[in-house]
Amino acid sequence: MTTRHPGSLLKELDLSKARFLALIAQAAQLKQARAAGTEHPRLTGRNIALVFEKSSTRTRCAFEVAAHEQGAHVTYLDPTGSHIGRDESIPDTARVLGRMFDGIEFRGYAQDTVEQLADHAGVPVWNGLTDAWHPTQMLADILTMTEQHPGPIEEIAFCFLGDGHNNVARSLLITGALLGMDVRIAAPRSLWPPDEVIATAHRLAADSGARVLVTEDVEQGVVGVDFVYTDVWVSMGEPYEQWSTRIPTLLPYRVTEKVMQASGRQDTKFLHCLPCVHDTTTRLGQRLFDQFGLDGAEVTDEVFESVRSVVFDQAENRLHTIKAVMVAALGRD
Repeated sequence: MTTRHPGSLLKELDLSKARFLALIAQAAQLKQARAAGTEHPRLTGRNIALVFEKSSTRTRCAFEVAAHEQGAHVTYLDPTGSHIGRDESIPDTARVLGRMFDGIEFRGYAQDTVEQLADHAGVPVWNGLTDAWHPTQMLADILTMTEQHPGPIEEIAFCFLGDGHNNVARSLLITGALLGMDVRIAAPRSLWPPDEVIATAHRLAADSGARVLVTEDVEQGVVGVDFVYTDVWVSMGEPYEQWSTRIPTLLPYRVTEKVMQASGRQDTKFLHCLPCVHDTTTRLGQRLFDQFGLDGAEVTDEVFESVRSVVFDQAENRLHTIKAVMVAALGRD
């Protein structure tokens, strides 16, 4: 086993508050330079492996564009494009890739897989999503919030509604607690984050001054918040049959205009990590309408398409924050 590279990012708890905010600041600078046409490539000659067990739009495109714009080359390995975890162990694959690449991104199922890659690769390993954590999404979310909120980050209040047990909700809870924010999860008790995640958030909050709330009460969750956040009700890889139980359970947590108004503020923004079921234009959306009579799922189209929605700013910010992660780990002056 080698020592994990300090530029690895496997979960939010890998970051201190100072390092997290430094990456946000660097992302903001890179975004500004890109817009001005003054971006300076700092990854020239670097080679990045993108290992995907789960398909992706934003994560793959963000890593590829970020790498190319910074002068690096990428090799994309889809679920059938390597022997990883099937014909070759994770440690063996990590040692091979670490000899050929300067950095490795992994997007897949088990957190243990990305942890093993980092343990054995000897180069930075970045978690593009696992069933447990989604750290690169959190960086994009916080960049988006700070762009939309002019005050100190500690003054930002946000609430996640829906499946509080999934990776995004867990990551939001830990991130908000780490950064000293007012972070709330409104979800049915059966879908709260794991007890150990909630306990960790409270420990972090004791140091950071964060306000942490996990509740079943939607109004208590959203009152006074700057941002309302939701995610799909059935996560990638879960069977479609889950919808028949999830919809009755999660319908009270659907983000509607009424929920947005319950914040008591006209400037509350809507966030979603995408993809989103908000109408019937996708096969899944049409299927939910045909089977359950539901036009959209976790959020109504009215909210998704409203001026309050900043989801596409949020999606673009995956590019700038992922670029910052790679530059911070591998950048040349």
